[in-house]
Amino acid sequence: MDSRSMTIQSELTLSDVCVNFGGLKALSDVSFDVRTGEIVGLIGPNGAGKTTIFNVITGVYKASSGDVSFGDASILGQRPHLVLKAGVARTFQNIRLFTAMTALENVMVALHSRTQKGIFGAILRTPSQKKEEKMIRDKARKALQFMGVEDYADEIASNLPYGHQRRLEIARALASEPTVILLDEPAAGMNPAESRELMDYILKIRDHGINVLMVEHDMKVVMGICDRIVVLDHGVLISEGSPEQVQRDPAVIEAYLGQ
Repeated sequence: MDSRSMTIQSELTLSDVCVNFGGLKALSDVSFDVRTGEIVGLIGPNGAGKTTIFNVITGVYKASSGDVSFGDASILGQRPHLVLKAGVARTFQNIRLFTAMTALENVMVALHSRTQKGIFGAILRTPSQKKEEKMIRDKARKALQFMGVEDYADEIASNLPYGHQRRLEIARALASEPTVILLDEPAAGMNPAESRELMDYILKIRDHGINVLMVEHDMKVVMGICDRIVVLDHGVLISEGSPEQVQRDPAVIEAYLGQ
């Protein structure tokens, strides 16, 4: 069933989140949510607080006040690996692949966050550990196939074309089987053809039942695929709505999109 036909509910909710770095207020009472079946764009000028929000959600930064809930539970202050295990995965603005490993191995690393066997199973090579390793390899190949980079499975990650490296990083995040994925400038550095291709893959992710929160500066990408857009300026939420509503908002025009 298409995820958009499901009952609308919030998967990820930020409530009055504030972040202070000394005397600097990076986020001020920011509240919004990511609902079932949505692609939500998070936009704003450089320094608006977009990546800070990602870091608060994933446990890299600690909020000064407010809350972040995932489903029915608060994840505020959880360590990053526990946030990932709960079902929130992310990519980064700067590609963070293991460049000396193959594409397949990069994805397998992410899947080990879901494994049941410990270090002794890996050392002793027990039958159950071998079975689990096969499962990990099979799932990794499916993630590569989902993002259209399966032909590069055995290639060293640094040898992949730039756009494919971006998609490999998304495949690695998807391999952890998230409910919500945070994409930090996924189209950065891409040419127009690569960006159009990426848009199709992000829509595919959403239609596969994974909700998307995306920071992106390419307005063609944002306006082309987002169901809803949240706009920040200097750590304050200044607008929220459909792409059409946000494009017409005078506060957004002044702060970000330009006259």
